[in-house]
Amino acid sequence: MSASRISVVGGGLAGCEAAWQAASLGVAVTLYEMRPARKTPVHQTDRLAELVCSNSFRANQIENAVGLLKEEMRRLGSLIMRVADETRVPAGGALAVDRARFAEGVTTALEGTRLVTITRREVCDLSGPDDTRTPLIVATGPLTSPSLSAAVAELVGQGHLYFYDAISPIVLSESIDRGVVFRASRWGRDSPTTTSLSPPVATDAACGVDDGQGDYLNCPMTEGEYRAFYEALVGAESATLHDIDRERFFEGCLPIEVMARRGEDTLRFGPMKPVGLTDPRTTRRPFAVVQLRQDTLAGHHYSLVGFQTQLKWGEQERIIRMIPGLERADFVRFGMIHRNTYINGPSALLPTWQTRRRSSLFFAGQISGVEGYVESAASGLVAGRNAAALAQGNAPTAPPRSTAIGALGHYVSHANPVDYQPTNIAFGLIPVGANAPRRRRDRRRAVAIKALADIAEWESTTSTPKDANADTSATVP
Repeated sequence: MSASRISVVGGGLAGCEAAWQAASLGVAVTLYEMRPARKTPVHQTDRLAELVCSNSFRANQIENAVGLLKEEMRRLGSLIMRVADETRVPAGGALAVDRARFAEGVTTALEGTRLVTITRREVCDLSGPDDTRTPLIVATGPLTSPSLSAAVAELVGQGHLYFYDAISPIVLSESIDRGVVFRASRWGRDSPTTTSLSPPVATDAACGVDDGQGDYLNCPMTEGEYRAFYEALVGAESATLHDIDRERFFEGCLPIEVMARRGEDTLRFGPMKPVGLTDPRTTRRPFAVVQLRQDTLAGHHYSLVGFQTQLKWGEQERIIRMIPGLERADFVRFGMIHRNTYINGPSALLPTWQTRRRSSLFFAGQISGVEGYVESAASGLVAGRNAAALAQGNAPTAPPRSTAIGALGHYVSHANPVDYQPTNIAFGLIPVGANAPRRRRDRRRAVAIKALADIAEWESTTSTPKDANADTSATVP
């Protein structure tokens, strides 16, 4: 029998964390990184875990969902979190890092790990036997090379691989004026109830526009309100795109400001069409409607349907607050459009980050359908531990949904695949007990305390005796 060894493709946050976790559990790892042999448009060095956008890992308090996720990762022995803590720079309540020292610290740690071999070459072929002794983790990020993208498409199906994010803004439920909006689906249809345990099936609905199925909150507009909104939208300032993003948009997922410039009434025949909706307060059809869709798992968040946009964030806030019912909108996430290679997680993945089609193949990082530095590393952490378990003859397990890291994996594998978009961690993804405190801060703290207890229990049942690395405690230079 051949010796077990894990292959990790991609030396970003997810790939580095996956390699570290597997090696810490006593399994040999080959970590493939195509730089510097093949460069990307945004990376500047050959260091592993190079941060190409912000240097912020966002909030650090456990009362914030990403802060809780970071604390869970620390307790699971995360390399990314350890180096981030060692290289942090002043950033108030957030965790921000010196990006050069951070990348150097991660690279040095992995280079000094006896069970990790770093190979600098591009991987273009993912074919091979489904051998549980030699699991493969794909963690190549949003700029996956065209050749590897083609290989990924062969494995998960071309229809489940995407090349652009078309992300709409998300607002907090409690900030929506329920005295203005009304709940309805077009033509009075209710959302279907799903009882099957099989994976959900995606359809070709474009960018989540209401096709008559599901429940929505509707923001009705008069003609005057619509005309004012339109004028503000076409005159708003867009964000500057990177060169890698200067691509033609998919016709089905045009930015809303691009659609608006095609004509004053274009939106009324697109994402803001009022057809099939009656405002119960007036008993008439509104002139235009902005629909809000509740996330199937994150019940406290509502996304603006069909409102993918590249407007600057300040402009988004100003213009969206012109919509009736959203005058005091509290934004969970602003909209954006950029190139981002990722798979349809609900159609392709299990909560263990394994693929449904091939048990020895894992995806992690942004290509798996998560958004954000911390979320990417977290997916790599679970994928690395589960790949190690598989290589050692044990069954992979998913962290409990009561934890942030488990809730993230559950969302990616169970969300509605029809209009799936990469997601950040949020408290709305974590189930809340029946007797949870009423005050939001107290409720979040109670969720966090339970999550940390549950992650400790999961860690104790999934860890195996560790084959010590050459130096797992080295500090950052």
